[in-house]
Amino acid sequence: MTSPPEQPQEPASPASEGAPKGGGRVASTAGRITRKVSSAVLIVLACILVPLSVLTVWVHDIALDTDRYVETVAPLASNPAIEDAAVQRAVQAVNVRFDAKQFTSNVADWLQSQGLPPTAAQAVKGFAPQLESAVDSAVEKIARRFVESDRFETLWTEANRAGHSAVVHALTGKGRGAVGVEEGTVTLSVGTVVETVKKELVDAGLQPASKIPDVNKTLVLFKSDKLDNIQDAAHALDVLGNWLPIITVLLGAAGVLLAHHRRRALAKTALGAAVGCLIVAIALVIARRYYLDHLPNQVQSDAAAAAIFDTLLRFLRVTLRTVIVLGVIIALGAYLIGPGRLPRAVRGTAERTADSVARWGGTHGVNTGPVGTWTNKYRHWINLGVLLLLALIFALWNHPTVATVLLLVLILLAVLAVISLLAATGRDRVAPAGGGDPLPGDHELPL
Repeated sequence: MTSPPEQPQEPASPASEGAPKGGGRVASTAGRITRKVSSAVLIVLACILVPLSVLTVWVHDIALDTDRYVETVAPLASNPAIEDAAVQRAVQAVNVRFDAKQFTSNVADWLQSQGLPPTAAQAVKGFAPQLESAVDSAVEKIARRFVESDRFETLWTEANRAGHSAVVHALTGKGRGAVGVEEGTVTLSVGTVVETVKKELVDAGLQPASKIPDVNKTLVLFKSDKLDNIQDAAHALDVLGNWLPIITVLLGAAGVLLAHHRRRALAKTALGAAVGCLIVAIALVIARRYYLDHLPNQVQSDAAAAAIFDTLLRFLRVTLRTVIVLGVIIALGAYLIGPGRLPRAVRGTAERTADSVARWGGTHGVNTGPVGTWTNKYRHWINLGVLLLLALIFALWNHPTVATVLLLVLILLAVLAVISLLAATGRDRVAPAGGGDPLPGDHELPL
């Protein structure tokens, strides 16, 4: 009995056969595109926010941290431009209150009433210019001696620490102190200097100086009708000071994690942050030049205004330089762990050097024992742990600088060198007996 012929099976339709696979490919492609775009957007946003975060931290520290503020403005007390401006302002204040011509005229009239001939009395009146010059010289000498003394620096520091309002008031319009802000004008009070000069003039025997009334002279440092807008911006930045840096780090980390090539994404993020800070640093240079070229007539000392500008922005510039150096170093590190020819050559040279040192140590009885074997086995995780530890130290470092970055990099290189040497001794210890080649994979670099 013959079996019926098998019915030929119909070939699957292209639509039914390709739908699941084609749909999967489309979904996979769409997912990759979405992930790539999201990563790019997050990285670009983080690079933009890095310099803005630096600005917010600077405003926050200067405005709210008393110690940081005092540390910022303390050098101004011994700045030659500020000292010269304070001395000249004190001399001007005394000259307004002491009229040499009137004084010599009164003396001449009194002497004439006592029988002095009119010709001699007129000669006494002619001494007014010499008297005025002598008073100016005495006032300047006494004022300079005071502003160059430790008393002026102590007074400056105590006044700013007690009020903590110089920069606070300049940026927010709140508070009072040696520096005041009113209707777009930033002023520095030198009334205390005038009072000290007055007292020392009297002590020196110049009794007419006792008639100088109490004054509260101020030195105009900055005047702008845009100060209200600057204060509003400073307030907004101050509010963001605590949160924007954290948000920026999270956005950058998310962008790197979403990237298909994370090492490249890390390098691009670091370089982007460095470029952003470099742009801000260049903008500060341009802003300084524009500011000094457009000082109003009320500013008595261009040098003092420049000193104020440079002092207030000193820590901001340091932070910008620190971020730039850090970004370049991170990008360079990401490149050196990559698959390029130069990175492989550098790592290969380092590994061969470590192997040579390990073999030399072995021939001289130096043996790390199980420590080297354990280090070789878990080298990847040890390196990662060291990187995370140094990153944590940098994050917790109070106001890091370029020197801080370079110090941590040197520490990292030294620790990695020790780890590499220990791993080399571990590889030498597990090498096959008889001087054969090391076990396969022993010289693979954990990237």
